[in-house]
Amino acid sequence: MKGVLAATITDEQLVQQMKNPATMEQGFRLLMQTYQERLYHHIRRMVITHEDANDVLQNVFIKVFKSIKNFKGDSKLYTWLYRIATNESITYLKKRNKRQSASIDESENGLANQLKADVYFDGDEIQIKLQQALNTLPEKQRLVFNMRYYDNMSYQDISDVLKTSVGALKASYHHAAKKIEAYLKSN
Repeated sequence: MKGVLAATITDEQLVQQMKNPATMEQGFRLLMQTYQERLYHHIRRMVITHEDANDVLQNVFIKVFKSIKNFKGDSKLYTWLYRIATNESITYLKKRNKRQSASIDESENGLANQLKADVYFDGDEIQIKLQQALNTLPEKQRLVFNMRYYDNMSYQDISDVLKTSVGALKASYHHAAKKIEAYLKSN
């Protein structure tokens, strides 16, 4: 029954429920049920491992719970959530990179070994190669590619999340696709 309810509630109703102290918990549960999987996959493509993605996702939902009262509805709820998830992922990656000066994540073989060792990764060698190619991209190109290719977001929605012009996003996506193609051909 919960799945049916989550499918029929609108984002506006979710926000209203979360802003009302009497229905806040129920609204938050519905928000998690509605967006948890999509946000998890978005985060996972950025931080790579299941454990890291779960940590970041938990931080995202804590931040959403604490700041929903500040959501004005100027953007779509899901773009607001994606912006928080993106920012939390970037913050997490920066902290992790500071802790690990010669990180195993930065090497292609390290990434492949990390993915193969991850019990939650069910991809094949081609998907590992794609992840390795993505890992060679600059951060912004990787973000744009992931949102457009995997999340099938419109350029306008990506623009809302990243606060970048649509034209710049199209260029970033084009450059990312060319770099990925060249990487896959050479490896």
